[in-house]
This record gives sequence, C-alpha cells and structure tokens, in this order.
Amino acid sequence: MLNFKTFKETTGKNAVKVAKIAEKVYEETDVCIIVAPQFVDIFRVAQEVSIPVFAQHIDPITPGPHTGHVLPEAVKEAGAVGAIINHSEREITITTIHKAVERAREVGLLSLICCSTDPICAASVSLGPDMLALEPPELIGTPMSVSRARPQSIVRLVETIKNSHYQIIPVCGAGVRTREDVKIAFKLGAQGVMIGSAIKSKDFQQKLMEMAEAAAEVSYEG
Repeated sequence: MLNFKTFKETTGKNAVKVAKIAEKVYEETDVCIIVAPQFVDIFRVAQEVSIPVFAQHIDPITPGPHTGHVLPEAVKEAGAVGAIINHSEREITITTIHKAVERAREVGLLSLICCSTDPICAASVSLGPDMLALEPPELIGTPMSVSRARPQSIVRLVETIKNSHYQIIPVCGAGVRTREDVKIAFKLGAQGVMIGSAIKSKDFQQKLMEMAEAAAEVSYEG
C-alpha cells in the first residue's frame, strides 16, 4: 500500500507518475501494489493504471446534505476499490470506524483499518475489515520501522486475526523504508506493508522494486 498523503511529489500529474511506477513494479514482480492518492486525484489515477486504487479516508455518510464530507459512493464512482480508515493523520472514534467499515461494505469498497496500539488493533478485528494495519504514529516518517521497533505487536496482531473467524490481511505501517523492513514484517506474519514517506526518495522506483522483491521472496519461502 502506497499512501500518497498530500506530498507535492504525489499531487496532480505527479500522482499519476508515481502510480505508473508502482504499476511497472507490479508487472515485473507480480506483487500486488495498492496506491492511495488524494481524493481529487483518484479519478485521474484510476484512469491511468490497472492496479488497485484506494481513498485515503471515507466518512460513514449516505447521499445527502453533508458538505465537505467524503461520500463512499463518490469514492467508488471515481474509480477507487477501497479506502483507508482511521489513519493516524485522520483519526476517528471506534464507533465511527465501525460505521465506516459498514458503509464501505454496503457500497462494495474494501476497507483497511489503521490502528496505533495493540488494544485498538484487537478491537478492530471484531469489525471485520478486509485489512488491518498496525501503524504506531510515533514511528511514521522515521527511519525506524514498526517491524523492528514493535515486532511483538505484529505477532499479537497476526495471532488475534488467526483466532477470529474473519479473513483479514495483517499489514505493517510506519517507518517501512527498506528491503529488510519488509522481510522482517513478512517473517513475523504480516502479509503487506504500508509505505508513505519513502515515496519521496530520489531512487523510489528502485527502492519499491527491492521491497516488492523482498515480499515475493519471503512469501515464496513461506
């Protein structure tokens, strides 16, 4: 999952440029890569690439008078196939998370819940999202990945999911920047990673290729 956030490097035409890099890496590695551009770029990105596009947020509203909110139906109509819910930079309450997951399900969008702590992760499993990402906010944008700093939390998340009756993909976020970060995460049981600030790297295409190859390598070994 590539979170474009609101970086200048991933805005407008640059959003399409980065999405096409991601698509090229997918074609060469066969590793699924999802891109999450800003709302105003969803349509143009979805028109230019075949890889999955997610929205960075949705509000649990239905069509009506909700100026400034993000309608799930509009996100889907723009070409997104899923949405990030409760990112640490766009936090919502557990009740709102639940409603957002339900609305995503109603309109046919996949859902990826971000959780900052083990208790929030445990509570989010019962909501039955398609993906659940452990993403401690203190590690976001730092050189220290969650797979190195909080390996025990990843293991707990994976075990909690296994002990539930839901089919949820465990994901690692925050500080993921290198091939080794990805390998550690996958060896701990994660099945995906979220990447944000690393997109701004000058050698991003090569960096993404290395991380995708690491994911493929560990998955093959498993």
